[in-house]
Amino acid sequence: MALSRRHFLAASAAFGASLTARADLLPASTGRRVVIVGGGWGGLAAARTLREQAPDLEVVVVEKEVAFWSNPLSNLWLVGLNDGTQLTRDLGAAARTFGYRLITAEVTAIDRERRRVVTAAGALAYDWLILAVGIRHDYGAWFGDDRAAAEYCRKHFPAAFTGPGEALALKRRIAAFTGGDWLLTVPPMPYRCPPAPYERAGLLAWSLEKRGLPGHIHVLDPNPAALGFDRIFKSAYRERINYLPQARIVSLDPFKKVVTTDFDTIAFAEAILLPPQQAGDLVWQADLMARDAAGKATGWAAMDPIQLHAPGDERVYLVGDIVDKASLLFGHYPKTGHMAARLGRIAAQAIAARSQGREPEKRLPESTCYVAARAEPRELMRVDTHYRLRGDGVIQQTVKQSYDAQPEGEDEAWQRAQVGELFGTPAL
Repeated sequence: MALSRRHFLAASAAFGASLTARADLLPASTGRRVVIVGGGWGGLAAARTLREQAPDLEVVVVEKEVAFWSNPLSNLWLVGLNDGTQLTRDLGAAARTFGYRLITAEVTAIDRERRRVVTAAGALAYDWLILAVGIRHDYGAWFGDDRAAAEYCRKHFPAAFTGPGEALALKRRIAAFTGGDWLLTVPPMPYRCPPAPYERAGLLAWSLEKRGLPGHIHVLDPNPAALGFDRIFKSAYRERINYLPQARIVSLDPFKKVVTTDFDTIAFAEAILLPPQQAGDLVWQADLMARDAAGKATGWAAMDPIQLHAPGDERVYLVGDIVDKASLLFGHYPKTGHMAARLGRIAAQAIAARSQGREPEKRLPESTCYVAARAEPRELMRVDTHYRLRGDGVIQQTVKQSYDAQPEGEDEAWQRAQVGELFGTPAL
């Protein structure tokens, strides 16, 4: 559960302070060191780019998991349409291929004043830091300070949006399901991979139909109607999916399995409960949070929209899903794996340039996302997002969405290429 901001920051500061006295996790670097916290799409892309463009820098990736996990294509795996071999890879293999150091540890605090990353096993000095720590779920938006409700929700109705543990638990629940109504909540924008909850709802409906199980999927969406999926739900899953856009959750009782919106009360037998999302804990602890005009935390990391460093601190870079708005024209970059990798590459290029006494070039990312619009017959949706700088320096966004009613494995080919960039070899 997300603690209140005041309690979380106070606890983190005290905890971090107690750990900064620990012994160094590694000997002092003989040169200059870049520490990357997070071994996902953004962190691994940054590590490879740094080794290629600044081979004189020591690069250290700190990640608590022993294996890489890919959320893209995981919805297909949840319902048995993908064997999962493309979803996970050995992080050590990437480190060996590109020559950076991998440390398996959980980072508990960032000491920006002393330029140290703190873990339970020791501390690590840095010259530059890249944070690619992903998201956290804000259960407090639903339950306030009721930790029992939050933990019950996390354990029994996991969001399965942040790693392999919850995803595996959800896959087992889907396989064991024998009938009844599912509840699937969509987070308010922005959140990780915008099409993913809708894709998951459609595939779950397909799975119920394929197995001949009774039941419906109630999709509560606080956002305006997702037009592409609204059409798909009505044409392909009219008898299975009850899609309710602009449905704000007023109360949720995970114990009694009842949710209330402004207009409806819905009982459910099973659920995939996706709460509002925010940048991961370390962004809050390190005081890297963006704030609005009233001084309220936005929930996402403040950064220079072009170079991606923290405001006033060119030693710290923010990449991936954690970043705040990039432009007043469109707001946030889409929080996708492809986008995270491109932002990681941009941050690494900026550090490489500065380490060599050069001013970084202005670079912008792009993102491609494949979504399973239908399971049978298979239909894919592709979303391409591109950016350019306006004359006044403001970033503009162009989005192209296309459908393919007869795909030939383009999504899996994309996955192999993207993961291959991170590991130096094609995905299995």
